[in-house]
Amino acid sequence: MDKHVNLIKLSVGTESIEDLETWQRQRSKQIKDGKYYHITRMWPKREAEVLNGGSIYWVIKGEVQARQRILGFDEKIGSDGIRRCGIVLDPEIVRVSPALRRPFQGWRYLDPADAPRDLRKGEAGDTALPTELDRALAEIGVI
Repeated sequence: MDKHVNLIKLSVGTESIEDLETWQRQRSKQIKDGKYYHITRMWPKREAEVLNGGSIYWVIKGEVQARQRILGFDEKIGSDGIRRCGIVLDPEIVRVSPALRRPFQGWRYLDPADAPRDLRKGEAGDTALPTELDRALAEIGVI
């Protein structure tokens, strides 16, 4: 398979994967042809690599918890006339093995080798260490 790259993004205001699902499927006005799209200011320069099998990994409450396959990019022009990128997402939200992540602005590229693995259906997403210890180690750069 040819090389692909993923995106990673904070899901601001989301408390859980269920919140993310509810927002995308019920409350959001950002649905076209039955698919949710997430609007962002910047268009990925590595678009072809992302579209070659990439996903967006969602950081919820300081942890990477889920991903969605990226289906495409649509140009969105806001009421202010500014061009934005609509990231078109597969409706399936896949849970991943939780991984701590510090806050950051916008989105970043995520190499497949650094992406958390998908959880099997019904597999618990608990980390091996207690959450407080896990976060403390991440803050000092140990993990």
